[in-house]
Amino acid sequence: MNISAFQQALKEEGLDGWLFFDHHQRDLLAYRILGLSETMHATRRWYYLIPADGAPRKLVHRIESGNLDSLPGAKNVYSSWDSQSSGLSKLLEGQKRVAMQYSPMCAIPYVSMVDAGTLELVRGCGVDVVSSANLVQIFEARWTDAQFAMHVEAGKLVDEVRRNAFVQVAEAHRAGKRPTEYEIQQWIMSMFFT
Repeated sequence: MNISAFQQALKEEGLDGWLFFDHHQRDLLAYRILGLSETMHATRRWYYLIPADGAPRKLVHRIESGNLDSLPGAKNVYSSWDSQSSGLSKLLEGQKRVAMQYSPMCAIPYVSMVDAGTLELVRGCGVDVVSSANLVQIFEARWTDAQFAMHVEAGKLVDEVRRNAFVQVAEAHRAGKRPTEYEIQQWIMSMFFT
């Protein structure tokens, strides 16, 4: 994980940090972006903060204290509701404005993974929470050069099949045949799987 790339993006967005949170693997974006196993046993809340400046910080439950060990940063452990609240306050020290997987009015459901209670808990620490949608686009939705090249190549192949389907229909009509939509669909499918 390239922490400096995250921090550069945070600075460009004018944010103090990106706070990742999960409970029962509700936010698979967090797992993919952070490189965590999507099969990780997560029955307790965990928090991971990447600040715009400084080292990342973790807050995990004592029972699942190793869940974020693959990630860089100092770890704090909680074991009760009170120690979670105080641990979250400590984790967020110095943070004024952080991104979370949240979307105002659930305008972007793909990003809106954080529950309202957790938002209240974070905001109760004096932190303004904004949507991570722009950051998610950078770290999850952006194609690599190789992925973009594959997309362009696939587009060319699909366009060639489309063009040839019209040729097939025209040739059939010239031969006095009237192919059904299903027959053309089957021909198109055969072109994708040959």
